[in-house]
Amino acid sequence: MEREKVLILAMVDPFHKERFRYSLDELKALTDTAGGEVKHVLTQQLEKPHAGHYVGTGKLVEAKELIDQEELDLVVINDELSPTQLRNITNKLEVRVIDRSQLILDIFAYRAKTKEGKLQVELAQLQYLLPRLAGQGAEMSRLGGGIGTRGPGETKLETDRRHIRRRINDIKRRLQQVVEHRNQYRERRKENKAFQVAIVGYTNAGKTTFFNKITTAKALQENQLFATLDPLTRQTRLPSGLQVLISDTVGFIQHLPTTLIAAFRSTLEEVTEADFILHVVDASHPDHENHEKTVLSLLEELEAEGIPRLTVYNKQDKVSGPFTPMEQPSVNTSFLKESGTGDVLSAIENVLRDVWEPYHTYVSAVEGKFLKTLELNTLIEVREYMEEKDSYVVRGYVDPEHPLRNKVIPKESRDE
Repeated sequence: MEREKVLILAMVDPFHKERFRYSLDELKALTDTAGGEVKHVLTQQLEKPHAGHYVGTGKLVEAKELIDQEELDLVVINDELSPTQLRNITNKLEVRVIDRSQLILDIFAYRAKTKEGKLQVELAQLQYLLPRLAGQGAEMSRLGGGIGTRGPGETKLETDRRHIRRRINDIKRRLQQVVEHRNQYRERRKENKAFQVAIVGYTNAGKTTFFNKITTAKALQENQLFATLDPLTRQTRLPSGLQVLISDTVGFIQHLPTTLIAAFRSTLEEVTEADFILHVVDASHPDHENHEKTVLSLLEELEAEGIPRLTVYNKQDKVSGPFTPMEQPSVNTSFLKESGTGDVLSAIENVLRDVWEPYHTYVSAVEGKFLKTLELNTLIEVREYMEEKDSYVVRGYVDPEHPLRNKVIPKESRDE
């Protein structure tokens, strides 16, 4: 399929030039992921965007000349536009114009595979589209005609606000049923007291590589942004034998459209329900500190910042010079190394030793089933058979919230 020829139009904040450069690189990668080919980049230094048309009129004239000369198909703006800005720029340039948010929504539409994922993206697209309908004519009325127009729902979208509002209400109702089903599933997991780990991180940090290596899953693993959209949960075990459910989640990104965060809230709740968060960072990325801050602020927004967390600084094989972690506890590794995933699993156990309670108990040799239960649900450090007692001495750590705590820690110790 022929790639669309794209012009990127961006405003440079004179006070944050370095951050702008990373943001522009990211937009180019997003355009590539969406199937576009960046032919030209036009920038203008402004302290704040022009209220009516984002950049100055002279810059728009320059853009129009480039579009006509090179027969470009699409203009991508490196910020979220107001409905007025979008309308004015489109009228001036006489070509399809989309902003950063629309581009991200488009990639999500392309990546969504499950019924729930498709509904969530369509909801986000419609909520984004609703205030931007006026004056967009045919360009906004159809889906399926190139970057920024893909949608998992209808192929033709009437520019009738009532129709869109009805569709939004319908999707919300259907998603509510999915949320209720997910909540029932979560409740069952809670009853079984399965230990849940959520992998979070900036898009393309290496989350899915890690997930695939420690589980039998074969999730899509690509060097592209948002390769994982629909969350996957699989079972695995830590070196001590502790059984965990581990979930791979959608990658975060700076300036994630607010409609998308709202639409994906039920998916992101997988993070809030976790017992442990594994935050994977691409340590080799020059802007990794801002990537970290983006993820941490989203965790705060989800009210998940209080959950025990380990930060994994991945891709150390690409880091040149000394590296200082921003967060603790942390582990520096590379998932491409043989020991990479093992380093992380051992580090998870180290964090649990700090937050769980130590226990010391005796288990009769005939209680093999209970011994197995301890192995799967607690962090066993010592398990030795004592012939004179015909029992095992077991020492380890137990989750203070787990029902097993009452069986392995004597009441007098618990009351201290």
